[in-house]
Amino acid sequence: QLQASGGGLVQTGDSLRLSCAASSRSFSSLNMGWFRRAPGKDREFIAAISWTGGRANVADPAKGRFAISRDNSKNTIYLQMNSLQPEDTAVYYCVASASTGTLSTAQALAGKGYDIWGQGTLVTVSS
Repeated sequence: QLQASGGGLVQTGDSLRLSCAASSRSFSSLNMGWFRRAPGKDREFIAAISWTGGRANVADPAKGRFAISRDNSKNTIYLQMNSLQPEDTAVYYCVASASTGTLSTAQALAGKGYDIWGQGTLVTVSS
């Protein structure tokens, strides 16, 4: 239901834009976001955006370098990643919250309540 794309092998300092296409227009009414899992590490919240697109948050490891956005007319969210570093190497997962409307927007923007996961897309940053 969530199809992420745009990953690849890049060098330190490069940029990538990940996309996540949802299979249904119903996702346009859900808070959505991105998590990542680096090799040997737990999954990590990266960014979230409210269902309207009016509010967004990027977690500290990516703040100032990554930006999240969405286009509900295309049922798609994006993660623009700039100044990539080797520590950004991970599988990036697009997520959605079926709890939208139950949890507060603040909780959603903090990475809570994401229970719909897409397949990941691998980002590898070489030094």
